[in-house]
Amino acid sequence: MLDELLEKIGGLTLVQAAELVKKMEDKFGISAAAPVAVAAAGAAPAAAAAEDEKTEFDVIFDSFSGDKKVDAIKKVREITNLPLMDAKKLVEEGKGTLKEGAGKEEAEKIKKELEALGAKITIK
Repeated sequence: MLDELLEKIGGLTLVQAAELVKKMEDKFGISAAAPVAVAAAGAAPAAAAAEDEKTEFDVIFDSFSGDKKVDAIKKVREITNLPLMDAKKLVEEGKGTLKEGAGKEEAEKIKKELEALGAKITIK
């Protein structure tokens, strides 16, 4: 069975092989770069510690369902420097990035202010 599978994989085009790798990564939650990470095991703990201490966050506007729409639009304009129509569209459609690379305190402040107005905010 394994020999048959290897034969089939060997017959794939380069594009098909790349798609296969991508699908395997998605399905099994792995990365083709994983063996390289294992070889550099000494650096892995340092990288994991740095990842745990994330310093930059993206503030995502998910939805709005409040009665303070005008205030929400003003706050979005203040945060993003978007023109009025773009800020209004973002609040009405409820999907978009408000701020990229914000510090933790700034991201939390933005979230708190907009959620008080009726917005749903995600910090990533």
